[in-house]
Amino acid sequence: MKKCGYCAKEISYHEMFCCDECESSYFNFYDKRDKFQKFFSVINGIFVLGIGICIFLYSFMPTVGLIGGGSCMTILGVMYLFLPFPPDVFIEKQKLKKAIFITRIIAGVILAIGAAVLIYGIIKAI
Repeated sequence: MKKCGYCAKEISYHEMFCCDECESSYFNFYDKRDKFQKFFSVINGIFVLGIGICIFLYSFMPTVGLIGGGSCMTILGVMYLFLPFPPDVFIEKQKLKKAIFITRIIAGVILAIGAAVLIYGIIKAI
C-alpha cells in the first residue's frame, strides 16, 4: 500500500494524503522551508564553520575554544529545534512527520551537548 506523504498512514494508490489536515501541514512545511531556506543555510554554515574553528582554537586557548564551541552548538541546537528542515532523502524515507520529530530529537541532543560544553568552559574560565 501507498503511505500518506505526511503521517505515513496507509492510503490507496489514487491519493497522496490521508486527510486534509495532513495535506495542509505538508504544504505549510514546504512553504515555511522555502521562506527560511536561505537564512537557515547561512546560519548553519556560519556556526558549523565556527565549531570547526573553535575545535582548532581549543588546542591553543582551551577556554576560548570551549566557550565558542559550546555557544555555536547551542545556537545550532536552538535553530534546528525551531526550524527542523530535514533533508529530502530523509523525508522520502521516513515521511515528513517522523522526519521532523527525529530532527527535533537530534536538535535537543545538540542543544544539551552545546550547553554542557558552554557551562564547562565558563566554569573553567572562572
